[in-house]
Amino acid sequence: MPAVRAVTLGGSRADGSHTPDSDWDLAVYYRGGFDPADLRAVGWPGEVSGIGDWGGGVFNGGAWLTVDGRRVDVHYRDLDAVEHEVAEARQGRFRWEPLMFHLAGVPSYLVVAELAHNRVLRGTLPRPTYPAALRAAAPPVWRERATHTLAYADAAHARRGQLTEVTGALATAAAYTAHAVLAGRGEWITNEKRLLQRAGLRPVDALVAGLRPEPAALSRAIDQARELFAAAR
Repeated sequence: MPAVRAVTLGGSRADGSHTPDSDWDLAVYYRGGFDPADLRAVGWPGEVSGIGDWGGGVFNGGAWLTVDGRRVDVHYRDLDAVEHEVAEARQGRFRWEPLMFHLAGVPSYLVVAELAHNRVLRGTLPRPTYPAALRAAAPPVWRERATHTLAYADAAHARRGQLTEVTGALATAAAYTAHAVLAGRGEWITNEKRLLQRAGLRPVDALVAGLRPEPAALSRAIDQARELFAAAR
């Protein structure tokens, strides 16, 4: 693949927390005219997306492959875009993007977190530390999203006894808050799989488990969530 400048191993395989059935997460860092057809031509079975097929933004495409009986995910990483997000993060700037399977979406500094977390297999890549400006700027943004999510759930759903909507709002607000907690600590995160656990927010499970489709009970749970999230650091 002529445009590829580096390849990394990410996910649980990179940090040693994997299990025997964990998949393999690879990223190909390219500059210029990367063509997914070059990856498809290698011949491994699976699905290879075009650039931008995963919605654009920091997740601009990838592949789900089977290599020697192993499940392998490949992410495309445009080095020009990655270097831009590194520079933005150093200034405390980021944007939020929706992403399939992620309750809270993803911050644009996710690609910076990958550089800090992933193991470089081929090529040379920077390994950024957590910028002080981002530690200061990111937590208020995430906490504001959590605050508004809970406020809307209370006003629009709890009073109608809408259990499913309140449940979703609690889970989403918990994920926003967890991002705030980890950003405040200066800890990188690359997905939501261990997000709540790392932020100490697993007690939200008890709130969700005790929900009932009654307005008073739902409003009470939202108030308890506010207290839990405010105390999380």
